[in-house]
Amino acid sequence: MIKASPLGPTLETERMILRPPVIEDFEAFSLFHQDPEVMKFLGGVQERATTWRSFNAFVGSWYLYGFAMFCMIDKNTGEWLGRVGPIFPLEWPEKEVGWGVARNAMGKGYAREAAVATMDYAFDKLGWEKVIHCIAPENTPSQNLAKRLGSQNLGKTKLPPPYTHLDVDAWGQSKEEWLKNRAQFY
Repeated sequence: MIKASPLGPTLETERMILRPPVIEDFEAFSLFHQDPEVMKFLGGVQERATTWRSFNAFVGSWYLYGFAMFCMIDKNTGEWLGRVGPIFPLEWPEKEVGWGVARNAMGKGYAREAAVATMDYAFDKLGWEKVIHCIAPENTPSQNLAKRLGSQNLGKTKLPPPYTHLDVDAWGQSKEEWLKNRAQFY
């Protein structure tokens, strides 16, 4: 049985349950953040103690602001597949829908499926008027997903500490553009 979270909504896609984190997610979340392949474009590997702080920041954002990234949970197995959804950390360039998928779930369409659901959530439920995705120029898979979602490269952007060293482009679209682009997914 997949545990619900008291912090926020549960979204359902064809293959996943998307929900705010629960403590049982921490071990998989920690392994995700310690995997060099997964974290190559997500700020780098984090030690377990740093991962604990990141995990708690997600939980805190749900509690304080009513949104943060969702945990991606396989409906059939209960396996933790990654994190996806709306974020807007302090001094971030703009409101973002981001994604990161565990290594064993890469290349299987989970990021696209979850990104579509959380783009809908950001625009329809949170009332956002624009969304960006911060993507490294070398991160071709994420660029391809952004394009598939209908986002366009808006150019270089700067991230706040501790991510100032990262070279990223802002990809994005407006709510009006998403309302047209999402028709291809339904």
